Amino acid sequence: MNKLIKGDQVIVLTGRDKGKTGKIALRVDDERVVVEGVNLVKKHVKPNPMKGETGGIVEKSMPIHQSNLAIFNTATGKADRVSIKVDESAAKGKRRVRVYKSSGDAIKVA
Repeated sequence: MNKLIKGDQVIVLTGRDKGKTGKIALRVDDERVVVEGVNLVKKHVKPNPMKGETGGIVEKSMPIHQSNLAIFNTATGKADRVSIKVDESAAKGKRRVRVYKSSGDAIKVA
């Protein structure tokens, strides 16, 4: 189970976008994710008349390594770590749940 998943609210810990928050939009591979509004680059795009696309300069979110991110705890307003706890009270038997390290509260999936 990955500790950061699509839809989580995260905060950037290092780099030029340090302190920015955003939602995880896409998981590129095991280690990299795309976060909305973070790691924006300007990309020069050629026009493609077959698809009806115009050319120009487009801002695009690029992948960022998940080690540079932390989950954003809305209750405290700070970055937090994620722990995985086995919930045995579930109806279907054992179920793994993600919880905040600082408080032990379960992380709600958006």
